[in-house]
Amino acid sequence: MAYNIMSTKPSRRRKSGFTLVELLVALGIGLLMLTALGGLTFYSGRSFAAMANYVDLDTKSRSALDRMSSEIRQTQYLMEATDTKLVFRDADGGKLTYTYNASTRKLIRSKNDVSDRKPLLTECNSLKFSIFQRNPIVGTYDQYPSATPDTCKLVQLRWVCSRDLIQAKRNTESVQSAKIVIRQQ
Repeated sequence: MAYNIMSTKPSRRRKSGFTLVELLVALGIGLLMLTALGGLTFYSGRSFAAMANYVDLDTKSRSALDRMSSEIRQTQYLMEATDTKLVFRDADGGKLTYTYNASTRKLIRSKNDVSDRKPLLTECNSLKFSIFQRNPIVGTYDQYPSATPDTCKLVQLRWVCSRDLIQAKRNTESVQSAKIVIRQQ
């Protein structure tokens, strides 16, 4: 009876590590995966920053619009109007003023010629006030423009705010527009 005995001694090939070709292929695949992961991380970070920036701008714009709407509705009448300034007689008989300064990009609220310490709106690229009569133009949702503050019963506010995000204005624009009726007039 003859027994066939196998050797348990590993071959020389099993003892050796990676070959140079195997090592280069593994490094290449690893580098590609790291590059893809880095690009995804950069893109995601930039997108999240743009979204957070937009939410912040929109929140500030809505807050300013809510405050102005509430105050303008309660005024007695409009005293003076330009594209960048509105002056109202307030419900308590005082003077309420909204002034936009294009060079500082700020909307300032003043009560009885005393400006608020904090601007109502900042980072505002453009702002325009328009005045209208209350009655609509037949067949449209538009109102007749008002020639003077005396005939004004409706005020339209329009502004665009933006902020730089990573050295460029991208996805950071907030646009607001509203028509507000002066209830007392």
